[in-house]
Amino acid sequence: MQVYEAIRSKRAVRTFQDRPIPEEQVQRILNAGRLAQSAKNMQPWHFIAIQDRAALQALSELGHFAGHLAGAALGIALITPPPSQRFSVMFDTGQAAAYMQLAAWEMGIVSCPATIYQPEAARDLLGFPEDMEINVALSFGFPTDEAVSPRKARKEGRRAFNEVVHFERW
Repeated sequence: MQVYEAIRSKRAVRTFQDRPIPEEQVQRILNAGRLAQSAKNMQPWHFIAIQDRAALQALSELGHFAGHLAGAALGIALITPPPSQRFSVMFDTGQAAAYMQLAAWEMGIVSCPATIYQPEAARDLLGFPEDMEINVALSFGFPTDEAVSPRKARKEGRRAFNEVVHFERW
């Protein structure tokens, strides 16, 4: 799959088959995040890969719309220093998240981000250090509906090009 085709067709999917992701694919997804670019090559992220069903269920309860984590074959918690320490932390970590999701999409694995609204409960669950934070986790798995295919184009619903793109000035 070409990069532009992956971007054009990628969509958030929240339901997954009850099927594990092979270890080599898990490694490839995580490595895609590790390889993401970051400001001054700071690489401000850590990733906690979660495959334990009980942990995924518990994490899914820490965000208002994070329920899809409970059915995922893989959850990845994105752990960062506090964004207030450096402006680029969330932008850089967003790039890592996007790289992981696009790498998964290329392999036929779907994903969806989830905002974590109870960071201290997440810290208790996942054991990350006090000087780090969690804001987002990603769910990954194989889609339940065969019609949801990485090769199928994204549904309509995006704003028109000329509504969001301005050349030289607004």
